[in-house]
Amino acid sequence: MTLIAILLGTVAAGVGSVWLAAALSFAMLARFTQHMLSLAAGALMATAFMHLLPEAFESEAGAQELFAVLLAGLVFFFLLDKAELWHHGHEHHHDAGHEEGHEGHDHAHHGHGHDHHTPRSGGWAVLAGDSVHAFGDGILIASAFMADMRLGVVTAVAVLAHEVPHHMGDLVVLRHTSGTQRAALVKVSLAGTVTALGGVVGYFLLAQLEDYLPYFLVAASSSFVYVALADLIPQLQKRLGLRETAAQVAWLLAGIALVTLVSSLAH
Repeated sequence: MTLIAILLGTVAAGVGSVWLAAALSFAMLARFTQHMLSLAAGALMATAFMHLLPEAFESEAGAQELFAVLLAGLVFFFLLDKAELWHHGHEHHHDAGHEEGHEGHDHAHHGHGHDHHTPRSGGWAVLAGDSVHAFGDGILIASAFMADMRLGVVTAVAVLAHEVPHHMGDLVVLRHTSGTQRAALVKVSLAGTVTALGGVVGYFLLAQLEDYLPYFLVAASSSFVYVALADLIPQLQKRLGLRETAAQVAWLLAGIALVTLVSSLAH
């Protein structure tokens, strides 16, 4: 009975939060594409700095170890970017060899590919971070259900609530990465199902995994920080007028405020 409750709670929290975020973000994306990038950057940074990292550092894990995991995560996603850039460059070089003599077309094709590289690699980082974060959420929900059934329900609802704003950011990133809303929704939903995996694993191995939960939280936060600072914010660093700049800052702060507010209400 407890395992079934954990499965229902984790699926509702992991996938339900994605679909609720999709209903909100895609409706806004059609009208405020550039502003949603600012909102996504703010939401991802706030999720990392105002929710995941504080929770990790409240544990008994050593600060030096946690910072080492954070640094390792940032380096890992940097290398992931490099690997994607190398793979993309290799594909372009191969295609260019078949189109020799069409220099103008090759040049245009290269420019188009370069423009779309950054969010593409950022999408992988978001999915990796989401999966790690979802696994940790599953363990939290499992532990709550094992302590008390009502506490488990409250925890699942709380996880669903605080995941919505940051999933809105994820979907914006993956919408640019995948090219379609459907592909973005499927990818983030699959990452959300990892919550159920975390719940099942937590049910059987909770005592052994509890000590590693802070490291899961830090690993997830490193992906969100990297995507926000390396992929999203550089796209916003354009020379704009005062009004457009103020709008960017306002939407960035709105993303931070949204995550902070919902997380505090969930707790």
